[in-house]
Amino acid sequence: MTDQQEHISALKDIRNMMERSSRFISLSGLSGVGAGVAALVGAFLAHREFSRFDQRSFDRSAEYSAGLNGEADLEFNLIRIAVGVLAAALASGFLFTWLKARRSQLPLWDRTTRHMLVNLFVPLFAGGCFVLSLLFNSPALVSPACLVFYGLALINASKYTLTDIRYLGYLEVVLGIVNLVFPGLGLIFWTIGFGLLHILYGTVMYLKYERKSA
Repeated sequence: MTDQQEHISALKDIRNMMERSSRFISLSGLSGVGAGVAALVGAFLAHREFSRFDQRSFDRSAEYSAGLNGEADLEFNLIRIAVGVLAAALASGFLFTWLKARRSQLPLWDRTTRHMLVNLFVPLFAGGCFVLSLLFNSPALVSPACLVFYGLALINASKYTLTDIRYLGYLEVVLGIVNLVFPGLGLIFWTIGFGLLHILYGTVMYLKYERKSA
């Protein structure tokens, strides 16, 4: 190995060390795939709830009618589905990220991880409070708000993790804005944003960063 090659190799090692100390690089692409699959299952369950509600709205002898009680039951079931999707996404995200960190012999929890989570969850918490208000006042805007706030959270957190996350955030924001033009298609946009885009980006990230080391 020549001196020039040794210098280049040393610079690459220094760059990798700096990147590991400043960015959370243990985020697994399979976490995105898991979150996307959970979102698709949640979208299917939500669609089934909407179908049941529409059917019962024409059948007053059913378990509940299309009155206020029916709407309350629908909202409660949708909240349960959303909580279940969130729990499944977080569980899969933690599992695959932990496996990647162990395989790479990197710490799962450090200063960079804390910075990333703070930058991620501050916009998510604000968006969650906003979405809860919309759920009971302007439900047609729930899906656009979820997509926009989630996209902003990804963009904000991308400073401390893989930069690819930023582009996913941009797509989520754009999708949410387009959803504002078609508010009646919220479930479709939600499925695309949280389901298909997660699976697509998770697969790309896995092939780009993890396949060689797997």
